[in-house]
Formats: sequence, structure tokens, C-alpha cells
Amino acid sequence: MYEWYSWIKAFHIIFFTSWFAGLFYLPRIYVNLAMVDNQQTYSHLLIMATKLYRFVTPFMFITAGLGIWLLYINPGLLKVGWMHVKLTLILLLIGYHFVCGYYLKKFSENRSTKGHVYYRFFNEFPVLILLAVVILAIVKPF
Repeated sequence: MYEWYSWIKAFHIIFFTSWFAGLFYLPRIYVNLAMVDNQQTYSHLLIMATKLYRFVTPFMFITAGLGIWLLYINPGLLKVGWMHVKLTLILLLIGYHFVCGYYLKKFSENRSTKGHVYYRFFNEFPVLILLAVVILAIVKPF
């Protein structure tokens, strides 16, 4: 059973990392979309953002599924405080992912009202979540 657990954990980390890569880059595209004046460039960036969002969305579901599987195998993790905080942060990150989808829809309808500065700050949220989640998973402070 331990060998399976390690494999599941490895793939959980791989898909988690891939999902985060998308969440780091997608809002950077939004920064550029909010700044661009050229319609051809806007269309190109919009295609990039759409493809990226569609590409990383399955990674979110795979990451969550593998995480649930790990908790099923080791339910004792649900008894420790750091895991409760980590799961709360992951729920916030899932919400962030869907907010990214909402903003993508606004850009695709050419109805985005946010400026590039907003998206620069918006882009920092997953960095903070990553920092907290890694510290919680490795240090296990409580």
C-alpha cells in the first residue's frame, strides 16, 4: 500500500505543479490583454488565454482527485490542523481558478472593466497560496 501511496503522491505533486504553472501565467496574459490597443494582438492573447485555461482546468480536477485519494488512503491527515488550513486554501484556489474563467469570459466578450494594475495584483494570489500550502505540507506547523 505504501508504494501506491508514493505513486499517487508523486502524480498529485506533478499535476499540482502543472496547475499552478497555468495559474501563474494566465493572469499575466490578462495584464497584457488589459493593456493592448491593437485588435490583432488582443485576439492572439485571447486565444492564448483560452487555450491555457482549457489546458490547465483538467489538472485542477486531477490534482483534487488525487488529493482526495491520498486522504482516503490516509484519513488520519484529516485530524491535524495544518491539513484543515491547507484544504481551505485549496478551496480558495479552486475558486480563484473559476474567477480566472470568469475574467476570460469578460475578455472574450470585450467587456473587461479591470485595468492592468488590478491583474498584476490578482496575479499574486496563487503565489501566496503556494507559499502557504508548501509550508503547511512540509513544516506541518500545527
